[in-house]
Amino acid sequence: MDLFMKCAIEEAQKGLDEGGIPIGSVLVRDGNIVGRGRNRRVQEDDPILHAEIDCLRNAGRIGSYLGTALYSTLMPCYLCAGAVVQFGIGKVVAGESENFKGAREFLEMQGVEVIDLDLDVCKRMMRAFIEQNPELWYEDIGAL
Repeated sequence: MDLFMKCAIEEAQKGLDEGGIPIGSVLVRDGNIVGRGRNRRVQEDDPILHAEIDCLRNAGRIGSYLGTALYSTLMPCYLCAGAVVQFGIGKVVAGESENFKGAREFLEMQGVEVIDLDLDVCKRMMRAFIEQNPELWYEDIGAL
């Protein structure tokens, strides 16, 4: 596992420790992290503050997103995939898509390179959270 996914997992763990949903994300350009975030919907009472959105907010205005990659512990949903496409982020690296299929097909149809690392650590973290907090999880993915 590379450093960037490890940092995304650290963000997911921070979110879980705060009482939130354990999904983390980092934005990378030229081998450097330019933004970090975690799902903070619960902590901030904000329905769209997914990990990838928080990450982009924390990166700030970086101008062009050409050459950036977004790492996320879970395959991005359509909301976050829309942000990836809107800003021209060329690559998404997901920790897993077993617990949530996300918008991989949409991203690929828009020319985004998508890599699913299928990491056990990411799958276990999400699976445990979903089992312990099904109502919160289904609210997060809009399936209540």
